[in-house]
Amino acid sequence: MFNLLRMDLRRLFKTRSFYVVLAVTAALLVMTVAMVSTVIDQAKLDALKSTGIVVTGGDSEAVMELLRGMNRLDFLHECLGSGFLLALACTGVTLFVNGDFSSGCVKNICFARPRRWEYVLSKIFVAGFYSAIITILGVLVSLVCPVLTGLRLEPSSFAEIMQYTFWMWLPTWAFSLLGLALVLLTRSSTLGVIVAVAAGGGLTAALLQGLCQGFGWPDLAQHLLNMVVRAQCAPMPDGSRIAMILGCSLGWGALYAAGSFAAMEKRDI
Repeated sequence: MFNLLRMDLRRLFKTRSFYVVLAVTAALLVMTVAMVSTVIDQAKLDALKSTGIVVTGGDSEAVMELLRGMNRLDFLHECLGSGFLLALACTGVTLFVNGDFSSGCVKNICFARPRRWEYVLSKIFVAGFYSAIITILGVLVSLVCPVLTGLRLEPSSFAEIMQYTFWMWLPTWAFSLLGLALVLLTRSSTLGVIVAVAAGGGLTAALLQGLCQGFGWPDLAQHLLNMVVRAQCAPMPDGSRIAMILGCSLGWGALYAAGSFAAMEKRDI
């Protein structure tokens, strides 16, 4: 089991898609912070307008008023609270696991390790590591970029930032297991990537919210992982929010893990 996990981790660091996903994560966050720094700088706004670019809603004073008094932890949540890290982590895990099937590597692994549950368990831990790397990268980029672009934010303690990172990582790990389950079920990365973008981007939550409102049902969408990240992973969450994060992350993670085990055992390699 541990040998299989070490092999997967070595393969992960040699996989091109891993670095592509990390680069996309960093690029999206850099663009976000750069746009914020541009909006609050009136000189930059005037320079953009002089080139013919139409800037709507570019009230730098209003944005400065919003940022005034905001600490690094609040800004961190503004950057990561949309849930896009879920889509990136799920996409990355989907591409990594699918590499075993597209290359035929899974046949050699299962021949050497006949117990298929070991294969799935190793991938679950790799998904947790993958999600942790993406979450930590997102936090670091969101904290460093404001300093480089001149955004002045109130300081936050290291303990608060670490706590926020942990509660952000749990639902990200759970959601990434969706990609694992779909690859093991379909033996393809196509469905996993589509679902990762749709569900991670909030489309599934929006559709479910509309359905619940139309039929007068309770708000079931609040239990989806994308909505958990948006609504519950706030800076310094209270006990009820922590319970929601833990419950939804463990629940969805267990469901996706069970689906992965079942798909691996039932389908031929």
